[in-house]
Amino acid sequence: MYVCMCHAVTEDQVKKQIENGADTPRRIAKGCKAGTDCGSCVRRIQALLGEHGARPCPTARLAAKLGLAEPETGLVEAVRPLRAA
Repeated sequence: MYVCMCHAVTEDQVKKQIENGADTPRRIAKGCKAGTDCGSCVRRIQALLGEHGARPCPTARLAAKLGLAEPETGLVEAVRPLRAA
């Protein structure tokens, strides 16, 4: 299955990068270009990293730090836009 349509990168290619030591989306991008164009594949790349024991996504950590993640599920609540004063 393709992960990155922009550069025709498959899940197997991303997993190979992980097996070779890539532990962040940026390091995977450096090895196979996945995630360097439109960015729609970055969440899937992060999920694959998580499945292989990589650290959580920085945005998930930030959401937890700000109290936006639900403690039981880890789901992030939608953030309401600020109204202009």
